[in-house]
Amino acid sequence: MNDKTYNVLFLCTGNSARSIMAEAILNVAGRGRFKTYSAGSHSTGEVNHFALEQIETIGYPLDNLRSKSWNEFSGPDAPHMDFIITVCDKAVGEVCPFWPGQPTTAHWGFEDPAAVDGSEAQIRQAFSKICREIKTRLDIFLSLPINKLDKLALKREMDRIGTSET
Repeated sequence: MNDKTYNVLFLCTGNSARSIMAEAILNVAGRGRFKTYSAGSHSTGEVNHFALEQIETIGYPLDNLRSKSWNEFSGPDAPHMDFIITVCDKAVGEVCPFWPGQPTTAHWGFEDPAAVDGSEAQIRQAFSKICREIKTRLDIFLSLPINKLDKLALKREMDRIGTSET
């Protein structure tokens, strides 16, 4: 039995929607196995209200959710990260800060629901779709026997999750 709590950082460009939804979902679904964080390379400074609505709709708490820069997690006082997962296409090509401890990294690209131009119903539908896709990938991630996989095997599995159809 492994009682380790793993720290996971979800990265996106604005840290207003996808990374926030991933943080909220895994923090609850991980049942104490994971402590989750999210950040952006160019944080917007506020969480998209459609993302908050989606998180609340599926029953996850909104406490402590805020848009923040990834600089908060690259300093000497930052928590040690075990996993860093980028969740948008723009972040995958960016130069990331140095992450001490060589965390396992993966890219799980999701379309940006905040970029949808349409009615409120169309925007809500886009957020709902992406939230479901994020939850599906996190369910797969949660099923991995993390404590039994070596670093290379874990990286392969996380990359596989990132390329799976959700």
